[in-house]
Amino acid sequence: MDISVFGLGYVGAVSLACLAKEGHNVTGVDIDKTKLELIQSGKSPVIETGMPELVQEVVASGRVKLSESTQDAVSQTQLSFVCVGTPSQSNGNQDQTAVLRLTEQLGEALKSKTDHHIIVFRSTLLPGTVINILIPLLEKFSGKSNGIDFDVCFQPEFLREGSSIKDYYKPPFTVVGLSSDKPKAVFDKLFSGLPAEIIYTDIATAETMKYFCNIFHALKITFANEVARLCESIQVDPHAVMNLICKDKQLNISSAYMKPGFSFGGSCLPKDLRAINYIAKQNDVDIPMLRGVLPSNRAHLDCALQKITQTGLKKIGFVGLSFKSGTDDLRESPLVDLAEKLIGKGFSLKIYDPEVNISKLIGANKYFIETSIPHIGSLMTTDYENLLSTSEIIVVGISDPHLTTTLIESSRKEQIILDLVNMKERDKLRATYIGMCWK
Repeated sequence: MDISVFGLGYVGAVSLACLAKEGHNVTGVDIDKTKLELIQSGKSPVIETGMPELVQEVVASGRVKLSESTQDAVSQTQLSFVCVGTPSQSNGNQDQTAVLRLTEQLGEALKSKTDHHIIVFRSTLLPGTVINILIPLLEKFSGKSNGIDFDVCFQPEFLREGSSIKDYYKPPFTVVGLSSDKPKAVFDKLFSGLPAEIIYTDIATAETMKYFCNIFHALKITFANEVARLCESIQVDPHAVMNLICKDKQLNISSAYMKPGFSFGGSCLPKDLRAINYIAKQNDVDIPMLRGVLPSNRAHLDCALQKITQTGLKKIGFVGLSFKSGTDDLRESPLVDLAEKLIGKGFSLKIYDPEVNISKLIGANKYFIETSIPHIGSLMTTDYENLLSTSEIIVVGISDPHLTTTLIESSRKEQIILDLVNMKERDKLRATYIGMCWK
């Protein structure tokens, strides 16, 4: 395949070399003549393990061309990868100067091209950039239409400096954001040699997941470093602690808890966070990320509260009260906190939870009810269908297939459902649906 690569920094140079190694004819384009001259002479423009040998090999093969002309590169290739930099501005916003300028040039180049062309943005871009800015620019400067005369895609890269070549050939997955399905066959063939699943999604999702992959990496590093600072203050080996944490592949290093939902609660997580923050304060250790967890959790609860209050409706039915499905534990349940806030604002509440029977609670759970929220008992009902029929807003706080089925069957057009658990089959609801942070 004939491919052009725009921007020959780490991502672009490695992509050019690896694509040429796979047998493709690749044209590299950059405004920096020094980079072009280095590659032309068989030298790598970046310091990267394995690149000197690989660049020398692919240049000697004759499959690499270099150019300063966007017009020539587009006219001579079928697909273009855009890998130009998107650094930070002084205010923290993304500097898109290079990608905007190049997009205009690509549009001009497409104007005179008679064949179909695919443009793949690999530069890290703020969500919405491709659809709202870059595609309109391409259409404006080319006079042509995306999805007809050309196709625009977004393929986030996951190359780490120092191991870029290894990462190219062994990616965790290959994600391609599409604006139409037409390019799928091209990507299926292009990436057929890589030992990873190809996942097709929409462009905005691909743009967004790239950001949060990077942020999650930063979060993990920060977590380990805050653990280390706290461990040092109490004379504990942080490496021993983190090694043990990482051995748990069921919860710690897994997809567990990685699903958007409602705030956390229960008898463990909140109290342990408070205790660790207290120890840190005692030992004069600054742990801003861990210190921010509980405030963030409260902000998420307030988000749900705002969604309810904005409706202007007053009769609320809670499906669930315990801190998670399948338990009767009400201690530090975010649903209890949400109910308390609504009561304080004058809302009328009915609460149904199949696992919670006030008269049968024992131990710490009973003590919590009696001392902290004694009035909640008067709001509990065992008549689920009555709650559904008399509530203007139904807050779904637990996952239960049987309860969901009944809710779907009895929901009415004038009702609102606030879903905190990502309920299944919500498309069957007759009521207005509001997801916690989703549609």
